[in-house]
Amino acid sequence: MAEGAERIDNLVRLTGGASMETWAFDAVGPDGAVPLILRRRTRAVESAAVNKPPLRREAEAIARAVAGGVPAPDVTYVCDEAADGLDEAYVMRRVSGETLGKKITSDPAFEPARGKLARQCGAALARIHAVEPLDGLDRTDAATTLANYEATWRATGNVRPTIEAAFRWLEKRLPSEPVTPRFVHGDFRNGNIMVDPDAGLAAVLDWELVHVGDPAEDLGWLCTSSWKFGRPDRYVGGFGAIEDLLAGYVEAGGEPISAARVDFWSMLGSLKWGVMTMGMYASFAADPTAGPERGVIGRRLSETEADIVAIIERNAA
Repeated sequence: MAEGAERIDNLVRLTGGASMETWAFDAVGPDGAVPLILRRRTRAVESAAVNKPPLRREAEAIARAVAGGVPAPDVTYVCDEAADGLDEAYVMRRVSGETLGKKITSDPAFEPARGKLARQCGAALARIHAVEPLDGLDRTDAATTLANYEATWRATGNVRPTIEAAFRWLEKRLPSEPVTPRFVHGDFRNGNIMVDPDAGLAAVLDWELVHVGDPAEDLGWLCTSSWKFGRPDRYVGGFGAIEDLLAGYVEAGGEPISAARVDFWSMLGSLKWGVMTMGMYASFAADPTAGPERGVIGRRLSETEADIVAIIERNAA
């Protein structure tokens, strides 16, 4: 946890879903307090964590990324489920910064960060994609991802013309050139990065969805409109330009990726999020005790449909 720690102070639960808890605390020792974060998955709601990758894998992914020069919190301890009595958990250093997407895109205090953030994200992604993948990670590609989400959509029985148009648009534009699979973060977006108002990117968070696939997937997800928080005029995360993102990626050693390939994955990102919003709504409709936020998220389907139409129109022009 922290070398020589004698006690824990200022223990505060920050967030938590059905199966995950995040706690902030200070480990106090002879040399003072060390600010730390605990991520924990409890057994009490094990059914909600079915098919979730082990947290030990997430901790190892972060450690490899940090070793590769990616700004991310240092993992200080991975818990032993039997010995520590915390179920699945690990501890990492606490990093200062902001994660609220709306503040990052719109707060005047973050204007200095917005000027450099897209290029910094490109550099961070290039370093992530250079990481040697962990053993046993899921492997996927654009065609498989599209097919899986279409199967999920068909299983709901829903019919939405805009969603149908997105499936067919993407099907016709599947990448024809071979893509070298890379270590992919899987959820790199505004809201999952920590930003300092002046210095910009402070840390990349939420490594739960790491896998092996097309590196353009990460860039496209960052550019998906749902994560622009009211600033659709800024293509990258609501804070920057695609030219800066791609330049930062190449400058840090990434292989060049075309803006069109990023746009493909951005469209697939909007489609994926649209399918996921309906899944959230379906769980709320079946069991309102699952929480009203699921019903609210379900209403964001119309937002993704507007994004899909905008991408089709832009490419047609």
